[in-house]
This record gives sequence, C-alpha cells and structure tokens, in this order.
Amino acid sequence: MSKIELIDTHCHIHDSEFTAKFNKTRAELVVEANESGVVKLVCVGTDVKSSKEAVGVAAKNQCCYASIAIHPHEAKDIDDAGIASATDELRAIAIAASKTKSIVAIGECGLDYFYHETDATKDKQKKLLIAQLDLAAELDLPLIFHVRDKNQPEGTMQPVFEDFYNIIDNYPGIRGVLHSFSATPVEMAGAIRRKLHVSLNGIMTFTKDQNQLVMAKQVPLSSLLLETDAPFLTPAPFRGNICEPKHVMQTAQFLSELRGESLEEIAAATTHNAEQLFKLK
Repeated sequence: MSKIELIDTHCHIHDSEFTAKFNKTRAELVVEANESGVVKLVCVGTDVKSSKEAVGVAAKNQCCYASIAIHPHEAKDIDDAGIASATDELRAIAIAASKTKSIVAIGECGLDYFYHETDATKDKQKKLLIAQLDLAAELDLPLIFHVRDKNQPEGTMQPVFEDFYNIIDNYPGIRGVLHSFSATPVEMAGAIRRKLHVSLNGIMTFTKDQNQLVMAKQVPLSSLLLETDAPFLTPAPFRGNICEPKHVMQTAQFLSELRGESLEEIAAATTHNAEQLFKLK
C-alpha cells in the first residue's frame, strides 16, 4: 500500500477558547496528526483574536497554515462601524504575515440561519460576508465558508443557500470551499456549478440523514476536501472523545467505503485539491 497523506483543511487547535477541551498540547496534536498521515493542517480563525492565534501557530509549525476571518455568529453583536473596523484588523494581520506566507485563506465567514433567525442579524451577516469577500478579492485569497440552515422539504433549497449564492454570484471567479457541508444534493449542486469545493468531516460517519449520505456520494472527487473541525464533530468510532486533526483519517476511510473509491484515491484527490485551492507549500 502506498503512503496515505491527508490534509485537515479546517481545525481550531490554535484557538485559546478551546484549549481546555484538548487534553494534549498543540505540539502533541500536530505530531500525532503527522504520525497518522495528516501532513498539513489549516487553522481557521473565527474572530480577530483567534485569527491572530492561527497565524501564530502557523508561523511556528511548518505543516500548519492559517485562515483569518470573522464568523457569522459574531454579526449579532456588530454594527457597520464594527464590520469596517474588523475588516481593517484582518487586513493588517494579513499584511503583517505576508512575509511568512502563512495565511492561505479568508474564513470561516458566511451565513448562519440555524442559530440566527432575525432579519436584522441576517442583514448584518450579509454585510459582514460581503466585506470579507471584498477583502479576499483584494488579497487574492480563497475563502472558507460557513453556511448553515435548518432542514427544508426534500428537493427544496435552504433559504440560507439561496441568499449565499445570490451574494457570491456577484464575485465571478471566486475560489473557496463550503466547510462542514451537511446539506443535500440540491445545495451541493449549486456549489459545484459555481466551482466551489465541498468539505466533509465526521458528521458523515454518524449522520442518520440519508440525504446527507446521498450528497456525500455525489460530490465530484475533483471538488472534495476533508476536515475535522476539531475539537468538534468527532467521527465514529470515537464519538464521546475530543476531535483531533488525526481523526480526518476516519472520515477518509468512511467515505472510501461509502463512495466505493479506494482510500488511496480519496487521499490523493483531496490532498491535491487542498494544495491547489490554498496554494500550500
């Protein structure tokens, strides 16, 4: 068997908010990931503080990279001036880190109607997303998107995706990935038409939603990425434990069986896709 090499395209091992969730140091998490075949990790920011932390971890670890952004959850407590200020701070972080080439994306940014239902908050989420789309265009970086809604009747697109696609259609040539994708083939098809990548994680190993599994089978291999979202969404058979970057292997193995593709095929394609999208060294 050839050596399996995987990339965890979305984790939060850098974030001090979640440090207490892990019973290992960041260094131990990275070493164990590498030993399990996970050769590169993207540490994803969700606000200015965690974005700075992601850059710091990436600067100290050759196999780690950073993505910086303001998560849509933050929109409820922000106004127009706050959006402008946060965007300026992200720009400054990116400029300061430009020499190290440690920042590979803007994200996670997007829309979340699962937890936020008021029109006022949705409007602020859209403004925050547009500001970060503009920043990504300015810096020539791909984006990591968080797009989530409650389930809709089968065959019907979720409203959050309708709004999201309407916004990004104003940015032709955009490069990015829909992270932690757990919607249906309807929403997935919209992503593929727009040449976006789709990233799957441990949710696929324990979901009871057959639509999600159908979607996971249908994602073109050329558009597929893998992630953990560590410390969240631990895949089976390790449910009940804290998710770690090394657990991306379990998701890869599950998808190999589900899709009828060898683990080598899954690993080679998803690693290639991640390296191309994020321009990983």
